[in-house]
Amino acid sequence: MLKKPIHLKLQAYSDADWGGNIDDKTSTSAFIIYLGGNPVSWLSKRQKTVARSSTEAEYRSVANIAAEIMWLLNLVGELGLKSQIPSLFCDNIGTTYLCANPVFHSRMKHIALDYHFVRQLVHMGKLQVAHISTRDQLADILTKPLSRARFSLLRDKIGVTNCDPILRGHNR
Repeated sequence: MLKKPIHLKLQAYSDADWGGNIDDKTSTSAFIIYLGGNPVSWLSKRQKTVARSSTEAEYRSVANIAAEIMWLLNLVGELGLKSQIPSLFCDNIGTTYLCANPVFHSRMKHIALDYHFVRQLVHMGKLQVAHISTRDQLADILTKPLSRARFSLLRDKIGVTNCDPILRGHNR
């Protein structure tokens, strides 16, 4: 019996606040990765060092999620499934330019390993990095406090269901 191969798409959203920690001015990196339209991996974590620009903070976040995407891509392959080229969405234009730029600038040498790792994945066609507006950035919910309306909107877009009415015995 032959089965049709299942094609899945990894889509990821990467975000970072810049210097959002009031105590030491470190940034918070966050990501959400979807497989076949379902969230399978997410993270919100304070960066270990202070970023000197918002682009640097976002690029560090992109490098972390790129490593997670490659791990998930290998897992999908080991399960015998095929995946299209993963898409990574970032709301910082400077970061998206860095991912595809073949020229290494000396002002970025303090993040050289991250730079070369991501750029190599993009160059080899293993990862697509695209700009997304901040309004549509789903990982924004994991980096900073949001208004109730914005939080609810992103929560619904991510696919998280509000279980309060169900837990309290109310019917929908």
